[in-house]
Amino acid sequence: MYSTPDFRRGLKIELNGEPFVMVEFQHVKPGKGGAFVRTTLKSLVTGNVIDKTFRSGEKVGKPDLEEKDMQYLYESDGDFHFMENESYEQSFLTEDQLGGARNYLQENVKVTVLFHNGKPIGVDVPIFVELTVAVAEPGVKGDTASGATKPATLETGMVVQVPLFVDEGDVLKIDTRTGKYIERVR
Repeated sequence: MYSTPDFRRGLKIELNGEPFVMVEFQHVKPGKGGAFVRTTLKSLVTGNVIDKTFRSGEKVGKPDLEEKDMQYLYESDGDFHFMENESYEQSFLTEDQLGGARNYLQENVKVTVLFHNGKPIGVDVPIFVELTVAVAEPGVKGDTASGATKPATLETGMVVQVPLFVDEGDVLKIDTRTGKYIERVR
């Protein structure tokens, strides 16, 4: 069990049988009445964000969460299949459960899969991934002012803004937190 003094950003708690991660919190001590904590919580299952207020000293449960290092195998009919490296046990997640992480999955990439009560609910991808440019229009000389960009479609179907010198077949380093181009990999 966690108590309100334990609250911090990133803390994973359980409310009504559902796991949440604490996005924001604020301890409030009004001049009149008891202290309380305002929180913003994001569901790890649905992604919904809620605001909840806890009285000072109130307790919340710890969720039954487990993280496993797994390898992404393939996609089939909207299901994304992952394999645990030691036991070769396979699990799958739907496209809705993956959310934005779907844009960064390549075959054989290592990811961390989050399980709640033994069922997979989400994926953490590496902070940086290297993806190949599938489609990029040629940059036209003379169109440059400073920092000109163009859209490029990556092998996963994701579209990012890249500098004009990037061509099809180039391998790019992408930040998965922001979805932005970092650099071209040589």
